[in-house]
Amino acid sequence: MPSETTSPLTEHREQAVESERGALVAVLVMVLLGLAGIFAVS
Repeated sequence: MPSETTSPLTEHREQAVESERGALVAVLVMVLLGLAGIFAVS
């Protein structure tokens, strides 16, 4: 079996990891914007 071919299972898992990473980045950006807003108001 060649190691280059990826099964649909591993491909789906990689997509899930990418979407989780995107969600984490979005949450971090929201938190940073919130902190910046608090500092800007105070």
